[in-house]
Amino acid sequence: MGAKCWMVVYADGPVPQLLRAEPSIDDEATEALVARLHPGVPLTDLGYGDLLDNANPADNEVYAAVYDGVAIVCTSKVARDRPSEIDPAIIGAFPGRTTYVASMHSVVDWFAYAIWGPDGELVRSVSLSPDDGIIENVGEPRAFEAPYWAGEHAEEDYPLPFHPLDFGEDALVDLFGFCFEGIVPADPIDLEELTLLGFRTGRG
Repeated sequence: MGAKCWMVVYADGPVPQLLRAEPSIDDEATEALVARLHPGVPLTDLGYGDLLDNANPADNEVYAAVYDGVAIVCTSKVARDRPSEIDPAIIGAFPGRTTYVASMHSVVDWFAYAIWGPDGELVRSVSLSPDDGIIENVGEPRAFEAPYWAGEHAEEDYPLPFHPLDFGEDALVDLFGFCFEGIVPADPIDLEELTLLGFRTGRG
């Protein structure tokens, strides 16, 4: 496995359903969102990309899209060992919407995901890697997690009860209806069809 991603998604309904509607990007709203998340920071337009190739931008870049009912921001600002400690300004960027964060780094077998309700309350947060163990485990597990915690995906001599990247790909399917390297869902979302707008943040 070689997937990397760090993204925050804001949605006013089920994300897979909203993304399957083949939404069109709102360029003006997207730039306004990125500016709101980087107050006082100069932004340089990097043009269009897609979610397949731009899910893990560099620290000084961000790729984002505001669609009808759902927005995606790919930024290393949410790649935190403890999702509960992500900047509240990022989590609260769309009051009244459910906020999701998912971060994966295959080099260290790390995955984390979290969900905040429309009221901004943390609903679920999980973060784990073989080096650091279970870093965060807050809230009620989602249904897809049950086989993992029950030991049905255990690997011999692995320091965790399951592999974080396998867990992570299933989490992406559950939350967003897509994955990078896992088992493709029955009605997959084409990541190359999800257009993002890129920006370099800061000078230089």
